[in-house]
Amino acid sequence: MTGSPDLPAAGRVLPPNVVLLDDHPVVRAGVRMLLERDGLHIVAEASSLAGALALDLPAGAVDVVVADLMLKDARGAKVVAALRRSLAPAAVLVLTMIDDPDEVADVLRAGASGYLLKEAAPADLVDAVRRVAAGETYLQPSLGAALLSRTTVSGPAPGTPLRPARTLTPRELDVLRLLARGHTNAEMSSMLDMSLRTVEAHRARLLRKLGFETRAELVRYAAGLGLLQFDAT
Repeated sequence: MTGSPDLPAAGRVLPPNVVLLDDHPVVRAGVRMLLERDGLHIVAEASSLAGALALDLPAGAVDVVVADLMLKDARGAKVVAALRRSLAPAAVLVLTMIDDPDEVADVLRAGASGYLLKEAAPADLVDAVRRVAAGETYLQPSLGAALLSRTTVSGPAPGTPLRPARTLTPRELDVLRLLARGHTNAEMSSMLDMSLRTVEAHRARLLRKLGFETRAELVRYAAGLGLLQFDAT
C-alpha cells in the first residue's frame, strides 16, 4: 500500500512520513492506528524485506521505516542494512520482540537509528518515531542497560583501537557516559543542565574526536575505559 506524501505549505513543518515493515498484518494495523492517531503519516506498508525494497516512492519521501527484525525473507542486521541502502536517507527504527544485547549491538552497527521492544508503551513508540525522524538516536533504556552490561564484561570489540580519552573534556565525558547508558538528548539536557543544542554539539564532537559513527561504538569505548559503572540511579 502506497500513497503520495503531502507537500509542506510555507512555514509549516509536516509530521514524519513513515513506512511500516512487519509480516503480521494485525501488528501493522495496530501501529498504523497508533501513529496516525498522533498525527503521523503512514505512506506505505510491507510484509517482507523484498516488498519494502520494491516500494515505488519518490526519493526522500520517507522519514522513518518502523521495521521488525524477524521477516519471512530476512532477519536481524541484514534487514536494517538493506533498508538503509534502499530508502536512504530514511531513519530505521527497529520494533521487535528480540531483546538480545548482541542483536541490539549488531543492528546499531548496521545503521539503525532506534531500537524499541514491542512491549513498550504506545507513547514511547510515538516518541521514538519523532526522535529518529529529527535525527536523534532512540534506544529503549532497558536495552541500553543490557547492552552496557554486555560490553562492560566483554570490553571493546576485537581489533577496535582504544583512542585516548585525554582529548575529551569533562562535559564530553559526562555526555558519553549518559549517551552510552541509553539516555536521549533531551534527557541529557535536563540531567546536565545544558541546552539541547549544546548536548547535540558535544555528541557530534565525541563522534568526530573518537572517529566513531554509532552509539554502539561509543558504548564499547566507554566500557573499555571503565567509565560506566552502573548504580541505582
